[in-house]
Amino acid sequence: MKIFKYTALALLQLLLINISKAQTTKADDDRGYIVKVGDQAPDDFQLVLTNGTTTSLKKLRGKIVILQFTASWCSVCREEMPHLESDVWKAYKNRGLVLIGVDRDEPMPTVKKFHHDMKLSYPLALDPKADIFGRFANKKSGVTRNVVIDPTGKIVYLTRLYDKEEFNGMLAAIKNLVDKPTASLR
Repeated sequence: MKIFKYTALALLQLLLINISKAQTTKADDDRGYIVKVGDQAPDDFQLVLTNGTTTSLKKLRGKIVILQFTASWCSVCREEMPHLESDVWKAYKNRGLVLIGVDRDEPMPTVKKFHHDMKLSYPLALDPKADIFGRFANKKSGVTRNVVIDPTGKIVYLTRLYDKEEFNGMLAAIKNLVDKPTASLR
């Protein structure tokens, strides 16, 4: 009888573990990313900033880069952006970090107005047809999302929507990158 009880308990534990794994996988799939932490970030694109300059992840190699996928119509983006401005950009811009808001499929005048209205000092870039977004996430997925890339070009953190706990996890990952001795590659 004891063997049956322990076997049933072990089977129940295995079942619960498998259900938990299935839910985690489903939750990750629901986030819409096509990249994952540990992947080399796609870098085969140009970022056209609202000031008319261009850059790329290749040009930014050696720096910590955060791409924040956003849009003027996104209320959650608007909620998150002041925190990105103060807790990320202002805190680390002089320590080898680059934060670029990548505006999803909106024209230059709209993006410039959005930048001004949000009182941002970090740059925004255009993403016509969401082609840059589509290198990181399924185009049918939404914004806001942040992709944290280390100085070697690897993705180290991904966020979706504005969740304070996840945002704090991103801040910890950024602090860890900034404080690493390899961050001196900048």
